[in-house]
Amino acid sequence: MAVRTRLRALHWVVAGALAAAGLAGTAGPVNAAPGVVSVDEVNDRQQTVTVFSPAMNRPIPVQVIRAADRGAARPTLYLLNGSGGGPNESGWDVQTDAVNFLRGKDINVVTPFGGANSYYTDWLRADAVLGYNKWQTFLNEELPPVIEEFLGANKTRALAGVSMSGTSVLNLAIAAPGFWNGVASYSGCAQTSDPIGHEFVRITVENWGGGQSVENMWGPADGPLWRANDPLVNAERLRGTAVYLSAGSGLPAAPHDTPFDRRVQEGRIPLPVQIAFGGPIEAAIHFCTVKLTNRRRALSIPVTFDDRPVGTHSWGYWEDDLRTSWPFLSQSLRLG
Repeated sequence: MAVRTRLRALHWVVAGALAAAGLAGTAGPVNAAPGVVSVDEVNDRQQTVTVFSPAMNRPIPVQVIRAADRGAARPTLYLLNGSGGGPNESGWDVQTDAVNFLRGKDINVVTPFGGANSYYTDWLRADAVLGYNKWQTFLNEELPPVIEEFLGANKTRALAGVSMSGTSVLNLAIAAPGFWNGVASYSGCAQTSDPIGHEFVRITVENWGGGQSVENMWGPADGPLWRANDPLVNAERLRGTAVYLSAGSGLPAAPHDTPFDRRVQEGRIPLPVQIAFGGPIEAAIHFCTVKLTNRRRALSIPVTFDDRPVGTHSWGYWEDDLRTSWPFLSQSLRLG
């Protein structure tokens, strides 16, 4: 059983009690600083660190993998889950071998839990279903100084996301130029403000996430926040940030679009669903990923694009993407 270590006990017991009562995160921030609430020791290298977010007025659990060699301050990879948010069988830790792969690296790995169908962005107002979301503030401003001090990390950091958060990582870098050394977007649609992109975001928030209204996030479809959160429109603002993009064509192929993929064998997704829905979704995302790649190149901004000739919108390919992009991430994290 994990050993729970209480930090700043009296102050954070109050915050935890508010969250448990359903009062936190509903009416804006309280007058408190971000900080570590508690630490669960999972094993010798892994911890669940709970960090209080003033912007969302609630504690946020964060999965941490400490660097293999802690003899010096190490860089940090922030690895975001997709639309499920984790840890409900929907994240990197259960869908891929990311934990074992990254445990051998001299980096810290940080994965927040929560934010399902939120696009990890700052919402205009609370949603009756998806709650009060200020994830961009949390990820760009509140979490890094707290967790990096806790880990004894250096100030070198990269960001990677998949599907929904593949869009988010680009917008997080746009909102904080120079803060992230590199971002990797696996199967993330880069356009949000045109009618097709808007509809894709709406489906993610409302149809798949059950959200009350996507307008609670960025306002009406013709509002300025949709263009402000469109990586294709704002491609110039990514100048100076190393960017890695990957997407498949949508065509099913071995080994992942077969009965032999372990996720299919474990019953995490029926193979017909993966092919029938994941194929068209990935094909659409491939289209907008190509557009962002071409836009960056037209602006003479470097970009690394893994243009996969096959593959549906599914975790097996993203497991491969993490490994394929490791040289890029390693260079962004200045590992030599």
